[in-house]
Amino acid sequence: MPSTSNPLIHTTSYEVHTSVYEGPLDLLLHLIERAELDITRLSLANVTDQYLAYLQSLQETDAEEVSAFLVIAARLIQIKSETLLPRPIIREEGEEDLGEALARQLRIYKSFKTIGIWLASRESSGYKSYLRLAQPPHIESNLDLSGITLNDLIDSIYSVLVQQDLRTELSTVVSAPKVTIREKISHITRILHESRHSSFRFFLPDQPSRLDIVVTFLAMLELIKRAAISVRQDLLFGDIEVETSSSWNENDVFELEFGE
Repeated sequence: MPSTSNPLIHTTSYEVHTSVYEGPLDLLLHLIERAELDITRLSLANVTDQYLAYLQSLQETDAEEVSAFLVIAARLIQIKSETLLPRPIIREEGEEDLGEALARQLRIYKSFKTIGIWLASRESSGYKSYLRLAQPPHIESNLDLSGITLNDLIDSIYSVLVQQDLRTELSTVVSAPKVTIREKISHITRILHESRHSSFRFFLPDQPSRLDIVVTFLAMLELIKRAAISVRQDLLFGDIEVETSSSWNENDVFELEFGE
């Protein structure tokens, strides 16, 4: 028979026990679902008589166990009596509608019951969790704290928290290094004066920035446009081979059409 304690949980043995009706909401949900009704204020009024009939069968049960059923029964009687009145009840501002409150409570209960059934099916199917039985590994610490006092730790934390912030202020604008096409053309021609053949990678510094690569490439395109050099790339994304053309003149001064 139902009781005020939760019959689903027994912490001593982790067993699950069920009864015909685990509580008044379980009985009410069963009556509504058996009548194929939606959980509404009206459906609660329709199953009130059946609920009271079941309550009469609990007369021999201890009063403490029936108390929860009696609370719901009183609410159901009030809900049903309100539906029989010729005019709807006019409630004061802020007054709760017992029917809507009970229906909302019943929907929440149904959601929990559905989840409980799903978890029980997973348990019966073997989807179980296993506790770690082995002791966690013992890790030897390589940090020797012998001789370290509380004051030493405080001084260390203080030195970290109050160290001077050497980061540049946000109000300070840091300009990117200036790299011009004119400079890169001069650099390329200087290399090609020594050797008529080179490669694009050789025109770049050891650790080139994106700006270095882009400006060097533009400078190389400018020399191609002026027919001063010819290029070849044998592989996709491979290095670009550069050599001077037949019209190459070491004494040429390359004037750009734009400033930089």
